[in-house]
Amino acid sequence: MKQTFDRAAFKEKLEASTSFPTLYMFKFIVMRGREDQVASLLPNNKMTLKESSKGKYVSATIKAMMPNSEAIMEVYDRASKIEGVISL
Repeated sequence: MKQTFDRAAFKEKLEASTSFPTLYMFKFIVMRGREDQVASLLPNNKMTLKESSKGKYVSATIKAMMPNSEAIMEVYDRASKIEGVISL
C-alpha cells in the first residue's frame, strides 16, 4: 500500500519546529548506482554514503543550510523524481 505525502502538513510541522535558517539533514535511500542523482540535489554539500548489507541499496545523508521550509520542500520534490528513491 503506497502512502500519500501530505505536503502541507509536513511544511506546517517544519515551520512549527524549526528556526530558519537551519542546518537540515536530508536522508535518502536509493539503489546502488543512483548516488550521483541524489548528490545533484545539493551539489555544494558533502554527502555521506552507507551501503546496505547486501550492497543493493545506498543510504545517502546530506547536511545543508536551508533558508526556509519552502527550500526544503523543493529538495524533496526534486528527489521524488529519482526512480526508486525513499526519503526519510
